[in-house]
Amino acid sequence: MRYNSTSSNHVFSRPSFLQGMMGAAFAAMLAVSPAHAADPIKIGLVTALSGQSARAGEALTRGATIAIEEINAKGGVLGRPLELVRRDDESNPAKGLIATRELIQREKVSALLGGLDTPVALAIVPFVNNAKTPFVVPWAAGTNITQNGAADNYVFRVSAMDSEVDKAIVQFARKTYDTKKPGLILVNNPWGESNEHGLKSAMKAVGTEAAGIEKFEGNDVDVVPQLSRLKQAGADTLFLVGNVGPASQVVKSLDRMGWAPPIVSHWGPAGGRFTELAGPNAKNVIFVQTYSFFGDLSPVGKKVIAALQAKYPDIKGPADITPAVGVANAYDSVLIIARAIEKAGKTDPAAIRDGFYAIDRVDGLIKTYEKPFTKARHDALTENDYIWTRFEDNHILPFVKK
Repeated sequence: MRYNSTSSNHVFSRPSFLQGMMGAAFAAMLAVSPAHAADPIKIGLVTALSGQSARAGEALTRGATIAIEEINAKGGVLGRPLELVRRDDESNPAKGLIATRELIQREKVSALLGGLDTPVALAIVPFVNNAKTPFVVPWAAGTNITQNGAADNYVFRVSAMDSEVDKAIVQFARKTYDTKKPGLILVNNPWGESNEHGLKSAMKAVGTEAAGIEKFEGNDVDVVPQLSRLKQAGADTLFLVGNVGPASQVVKSLDRMGWAPPIVSHWGPAGGRFTELAGPNAKNVIFVQTYSFFGDLSPVGKKVIAALQAKYPDIKGPADITPAVGVANAYDSVLIIARAIEKAGKTDPAAIRDGFYAIDRVDGLIKTYEKPFTKARHDALTENDYIWTRFEDNHILPFVKK
């Protein structure tokens, strides 16, 4: 009996055809064996991949990618590779929430990484707590992101926290500039509110009183009226809280006024095209970071910078890793997520959340994390983990007082 293929003019005998099919099926089974094609463990990333903060989103992507490739080269986690699945939140809280819902419900991520902007992170927090999916924040610093009041809290952070940064800002300004009457110039959103509370508390602790507190909107192009009031009130230093766009408007407004007080800032200016938008006096803004690739690096630092240079042609040295905080925080966050999954022994999100509490040690870029989390403490970094930096040209370099 002959078999005529409908898709070919060739003629096959049934026995040889069936044998061929069985051989192909067997080969296919070998090809998808667990050793070769285990289902990946998906980690979601929600961040700004477009707009003024896209550079920060790219830094987070690169840090997470280097960590994932390193982990996968060693066999992955629980015998499975990690996979990064990204979504662009455009620095918009509503879009961040939509992206989070898609990653959790459609992509079935085991953990979520993200939250570049505090308003975006705060929009995500209630959803992830309700969905019982671990959410690790590698950038946004709003105190109430992790201290959110949830009875069952799934939000962790490997980044700065406003209340700790504010203590560091006050101490740095007093030590470096002998600041006695700081003026606060803050973006008018939840991040600004978080830092207003933190700075007031930090100043009160050292007996310092603000010359004044002024707010500006994220789309303001002239902040001269607010700055003029601070100048008239006798402000000897400015404490700045604002992301790239609004912070650059503060610098340009100061230029128009011809006023050049010391500026000590949260890390908002590091997130994008600050030098391009602020102009030559961008260099006058001193801001906090959690890591720098300059100086004597740890073995982890040397390993990561080598991996970055090998993977990304635009990185020739430390100055090209901008902002370094995004790379470092995301790299450490992925290592910590992987460790939590290992401790959980499975990829169930609720079990992974408990795995964070069981982490004993992780050798990261920023530091070695030893028991970084408890049920009462969901922040892995403290004020002792911060460094001070400034822009020179388009590079973020450690600050050295001249």
